Amino acid sequence: MMSKKIGFIASVLFSCTALTANAASIPYNLVGTEAPANSFIATATGQLTAYFYATEAAYNSEIGVRVNGVSTGVYGLWNHGSAYADSIVLGNVNAGDLLEFELRVLTTSTSWYSTATNNADGKNHTYTASFAGDAWIPAGRYIAFEDLPSLGDFDYDDHQFVVTNVALPEPTGLGLLGIGLITLGLMRRRKSNTAN
Repeated sequence: MMSKKIGFIASVLFSCTALTANAASIPYNLVGTEAPANSFIATATGQLTAYFYATEAAYNSEIGVRVNGVSTGVYGLWNHGSAYADSIVLGNVNAGDLLEFELRVLTTSTSWYSTATNNADGKNHTYTASFAGDAWIPAGRYIAFEDLPSLGDFDYDDHQFVVTNVALPEPTGLGLLGIGLITLGLMRRRKSNTAN
């Protein structure tokens, strides 16, 4: 009987240790500099689910999302009241919808967005990376916000979460534009060669 209790306690301690280890932030390697700008799209039609990852903030905050410029009105995953892998459905989306994540900083009554041009300071307040998934959170897109004006300490770890059904848009539009410009240039060059 005693060995069963010890085995149970050991498995609980192991689970807690593993959970704590997973709650460490995915490091932003360029602390002190602004993260590259990014944008997000829905990969499939269905629910947009966010999972709490971690926080290093003194301020209280929660997250929300705008879909094609319109807020879903759903906010949650309060950073000082959520545990690793707590989740929230932010709304339903269609494949290809443009997504803009919002950090509502409750302490200062301000909001920061994943689109820099929508922020009062014009800065990029999000860092993103691919998340492979683990036993508690499925694979998705890791997103971390900086909650201070002008990016404060530039460490992008104040409110961290993982979102499924999200991707960074492929640069196909730019690629097509480049191909079009090259083709136009070749046509002009050919035309000038035949005129001579």
